Amino acid sequence: MLLLALIALPLLEVAAFVAVGLAVGWLLAIVLLAGTSLLGVFVLRAESRAALTSVSLAASQGRSPGPAAVDAALGLLGAVLLVVPGFVTGALGAVLLISPTRHAVRRMLSRHLAGRVMRFAVVAERFSTRPAPADVDATAIEGDRAQLGP
Repeated sequence: MLLLALIALPLLEVAAFVAVGLAVGWLLAIVLLAGTSLLGVFVLRAESRAALTSVSLAASQGRSPGPAAVDAALGLLGAVLLVVPGFVTGALGAVLLISPTRHAVRRMLSRHLAGRVMRFAVVAERFSTRPAPADVDATAIEGDRAQLGP
């Protein structure tokens, strides 16, 4: 899957550049690519500051910094995608910089990773060196103590 993405993404970027170049002109297409990359550098600086602030604020307030850290990582990924020259990566980066989209991606990632962690725990339990708890059947006898013996 990763190999397919590594092959398809450059082809998709070239096709998008050709389409934009034919639509608005080659010089303007190059200026747009350079402009989004330059904008991405400024957004990356701002997102890195915001990421550090949000994670440290969550930790200082005693809240779990996990959601803030995932939001920060997605924001940084969006900014990095803006820095990379290309219209497709720029569009994906811009989508990740929008807060509602970032929260939706975070929820989707959290559900996916939680499921993977649970499956891993089940598989790891099979290979555990700890003995399994013994299954004990017990019965109670109601009656006179004299019948039970000494």
